[in-house]
Order: sequence, then structure tokens, then C-alpha cells
Amino acid sequence: MITYFYWAVTFALAIGAVALIGGKLGNWKAGFIVAGLILLISWAVYFFRLEQIFVKRYGGVMTITVPEGQHHLLSTWKDDNLWVENYEPETNTCHFTEYSKGNMLQGKVTIKNCSPLIHANISRPGKPPAATATP
Repeated sequence: MITYFYWAVTFALAIGAVALIGGKLGNWKAGFIVAGLILLISWAVYFFRLEQIFVKRYGGVMTITVPEGQHHLLSTWKDDNLWVENYEPETNTCHFTEYSKGNMLQGKVTIKNCSPLIHANISRPGKPPAATATP
């Protein structure tokens, strides 16, 4: 929700700049230039500084796509950076990738022969494994 609020304020400032500088002062070219600068600076600040902070601390909105051929296992935060673990069954490897501010890949850890446990095959201590139906 905070993400939408941020962009609503940004667009209100840009429209206000056009209305004030263009409408009141009669300099439309300067009004549109200032509005463009407001939008460009707001985008850069959001993308390189605020996106992950909004998501982690205030319930913002962010999207990451799992690479083709991989299965998502888990995600965790380390400071303000998101770490994502995906499993690649073809090579039996797990990939930890770090998404820092600006979504620029900062770190990557590859675990070979990973073989993560599949949820259906996990047996809990003290409990028998789930029964499977046989025909």
C-alpha cells in the first residue's frame, strides 16, 4: 500500500509542477521539464533505494520471477537485501541469489548435490510418514 501512496504523491507533485509553472507562471516548457525531472528522480530513488525497504518494513509491492527450469524453495531477508533459494532439478543444484537495492544481483551461492527434501516426503520425528493409497 505504501508503494501506491509513494507513486500517487510523485504524480501529484509532477502534475502540480506543470500546473504551477505552466499554468500560473505561463512557462509550459519549464513546467514539463520539472515534472519530468520529478518523475525521473522519484523512479531512481524508488528503484535504487526504497523498493525493498517498502516491501520489508511497510508491506510494499515487489515481484521476482523464478528462472526457467528452477523451483522456488525459500526467501529470506538479510538486512535490507532479499536472498532467494531456487532448486534446479536437472543439475541437482540449489542457487542462493541476493537481490540488493536496485534489484542488481550482488551475490550468488551454488550448492551442488543439493537434493532438497520434498514436502510430501518429509517425515516428522515421532510421527509415521503419510500413508499413500495403493490400488
